[in-house]
Amino acid sequence: MMKQFWPPVNFAQESSFSKKADTMSSTSDKLGFALVGFGAWGSHHAQAITASGQARLVAIACGSDRSAQAAREQYPDVEVSTELAAVLARPEVEAVAVAVPNHLHAQVAAQALQAGKHVLLEKPMAITVADCDRLVELARAKERVLAVGHELRLSTLWGAIKRHIQQGTVGRPKYVLVQLFRRGYRLGSGGWRFDPQRVGNWILEEPIHFFDLARWYLQEAGEPQSVYAQGSHAHEDHPEMCHNFSATVSFGQDAYAVITQTNAGFEHHLTVQITGTEGALWARWSGVMDRTLSPTFNLRLRRGEEVTQEQITAPAGEVFELRHQVDMMVDAVRRGTPPAATGEDGRWAVRMCLAATESLRRGEPVRLS
Repeated sequence: MMKQFWPPVNFAQESSFSKKADTMSSTSDKLGFALVGFGAWGSHHAQAITASGQARLVAIACGSDRSAQAAREQYPDVEVSTELAAVLARPEVEAVAVAVPNHLHAQVAAQALQAGKHVLLEKPMAITVADCDRLVELARAKERVLAVGHELRLSTLWGAIKRHIQQGTVGRPKYVLVQLFRRGYRLGSGGWRFDPQRVGNWILEEPIHFFDLARWYLQEAGEPQSVYAQGSHAHEDHPEMCHNFSATVSFGQDAYAVITQTNAGFEHHLTVQITGTEGALWARWSGVMDRTLSPTFNLRLRRGEEVTQEQITAPAGEVFELRHQVDMMVDAVRRGTPPAATGEDGRWAVRMCLAATESLRRGEPVRLS
């Protein structure tokens, strides 16, 4: 099990904080980052930070001696520690990227915010709505940026769909389908991804990205109104750990989205289809796994009777989107531009996932207040 080196947090606790933190990078124009968590995905965060021309990796907080040793070997010039408080105390750390198991997201993010740091928090931002609420309020009270890692919004492929919607290519969107066919999940450090107490559930683990995309694409239809979910699973005592999962999300203006995923397949194949009052979009992304560096992908459009294919030359995939996410965070801190996904967006995604979980349990639609 991952060593939990961060103590419990009192969200109501107030700590003194000077806005001097905004100018602490006087020795460098690059935004100073600390990374919390150095597992498989955390190591990709580290690569994204070091690859950015606008950021620098100052410190890494690790949850075990083993991961700390791996971090020191890969980043010998970066401070590596198993003491989170020591990392957060460093004045040159302006922003913190949080890449730990799901159940620790809220706890670590709260500590970083209380220390006066800006936070880039992996999804799900928390595994309860109450913790999401507390993080949003804490970031507001501390006047810090809280960005949630729904990095698909920054994709050259999935972002192109949003651009076409905004340009009116399909008219008013009425239907969104997000479909993933993939291989089974990795266990994660200490098997956390297969532990309901630590992962929350598998709807929070990956379909949360697709709930976020659907809400983003159907933004003009208003907020989601209800969710109806179905699923099948291999663990009879944990029905929320769905190997096959589908949900229908109803929006206003007769718009709706279908989110469907299987992790009982092979490789990683993601498809998005959108139809509207004047056209349609169809996009796909395929790779050996979700973080492959050489995927195949394309986007086709219909406007009226004409069908075309858009040429997307920039690479697409979660590894590349992490790099865009670092640059986004720099812009948010340095220039005040809104994050691609705010704390409020992260909270909505968690709400939809938990409503889908409740729908699975009850076998009926669940309304989103």
